[in-house]
Amino acid sequence: MIKAINRLLAAIGAFVVVAMLTAWGFGQWQKSSQASANEMRSFARTNPAPEFPSALDWLNTGGRALSVAQLGGKVILLDFWTYGCVNCLHIIPDLKRLEQKYAEELVVIGVHSGKFERESRTAAIRRFVQRYEIMHPVVNDGEHEIWQDYGVRAWPTQVVIDPVGNIVGQVSGEGNYDLLDTIIGRLVNDFEIDRFALNLVAEERPGGQLSFPGKVLADTANGRLFIADTGHHRIVVAGLDGQVQQLIGTGQAGYADGGFGEARFRLPQGMTLLDKDTLLLADTENHAIRRIDLAQKTVTTIAGNGRQGYMFEDLAGPGDGLNSPWDLLRIGDTVYVAMAGQHQVWTLDPVSGRLKAFAGSRREQLRDGKLLSAGLNQPSGLATDGENLYIADSEASAIRSADLGGGGRLHTLIGTGLFDFGDVDGRGRRVRLQHPLGVAWNAGVIYIADTYNSKIKRLDPDSLKVVSLTPGEPSLEEPGGLSVGGQYLYIADTNNHRVRIFDLDSGVLRDFPLHDPDGLLEVRRQR
Repeated sequence: MIKAINRLLAAIGAFVVVAMLTAWGFGQWQKSSQASANEMRSFARTNPAPEFPSALDWLNTGGRALSVAQLGGKVILLDFWTYGCVNCLHIIPDLKRLEQKYAEELVVIGVHSGKFERESRTAAIRRFVQRYEIMHPVVNDGEHEIWQDYGVRAWPTQVVIDPVGNIVGQVSGEGNYDLLDTIIGRLVNDFEIDRFALNLVAEERPGGQLSFPGKVLADTANGRLFIADTGHHRIVVAGLDGQVQQLIGTGQAGYADGGFGEARFRLPQGMTLLDKDTLLLADTENHAIRRIDLAQKTVTTIAGNGRQGYMFEDLAGPGDGLNSPWDLLRIGDTVYVAMAGQHQVWTLDPVSGRLKAFAGSRREQLRDGKLLSAGLNQPSGLATDGENLYIADSEASAIRSADLGGGGRLHTLIGTGLFDFGDVDGRGRRVRLQHPLGVAWNAGVIYIADTYNSKIKRLDPDSLKVVSLTPGEPSLEEPGGLSVGGQYLYIADTNNHRVRIFDLDSGVLRDFPLHDPDGLLEVRRQR
């Protein structure tokens, strides 16, 4: 693990040596929009794109490796990413738009240079490619060789290569669609494009009743379990005996209100109940919060508009864009929102749909202090004991605690930094987690979905002692959500496409089989 972290830090620092491979950055290109095609070509030829190293694993290509030389005649867009990074997720829709617009002229290649140890595994990257239906070639740059060769210093970063194999420039961060579209369009106009087909082979998604379930919510008072069937873009409602009761959503990605058979979601995640007939849903990739009327069987949007928005102010109206809400938790009359894309927690008034920043400075950092001055790192799971809000602070591999009373502060229970991660039980600062996505509270104990370690762990918030309750793979694979119901801990076993139950009394882990005699899951999924 130490070797992997040192390798990663060295890769991040490598830009000092090889950064600015092209002095003609995208910012300069914007300023020099009147430059002639000949000037662009003349400059581009001075910066040949480094060739990809051999013996790397490729996805969506049928296993065959690609090369810059082989792709000559097309514009190449390299997308440097790591799959746990929410900012990298925000790039995916832009990449798909560019691929559609320049279907014959452009080749997008995802260069996966993983941050976490788990993210360097080809099998784990394959699961993510399947989940997000990424169709372009992806190469596993597990040792950060391509990252260093191209002088990359941040996730996400996009590099454009012209049709004769020279670097045009690079840009980091989100929101670069218009800039990339302009540059790619100019290259298509200025160069002779070879329109040969790549004959890609998409990674086939596994079949089954569920697909990458992200979160679960146990409602023992009414004998129900709500499952965010994330990969199928729907919510499954089952009895605690596993009997499928109803489906919410068509099972097709989209953004639409209406009846249960008409509504559409996009990779939904966390849920919370306002009352026995009202479920709120974090419709993550639609950047919205949806109200589900379980009695009337209707879905409406309470906040968000289906588009990502960066929330610069501390207040937001019901029609403003949200930023990847990942989990929800009702405490009294207030709903807390883990706004992962903002690196913040917000509060929601479920009556008016208005939101207010609660914790986090918007800067991605592991910093304690006053709620809106302290830093969070892609918060993805919420739980409470009634006095404190517990937060799965994923990118820092940390568990945080926020005071619910007035004048509150944000505290770190477990975690020491953005690049400090591992699989170490123990006490306090010695503990290491790896990208936890879920937390649950019960009887004085915090339960953690230690996602990238594929384990469930228990944290005593007083002693800060952490112990593993499950052994890791293959028992679980990247569990994303937890919910306590009675003596049972319900687990969204995300990459195994199932829900599991951990008996808190006996310590036994078992399946939660879904019984679907009417074929609701299969019929709806095929529509």
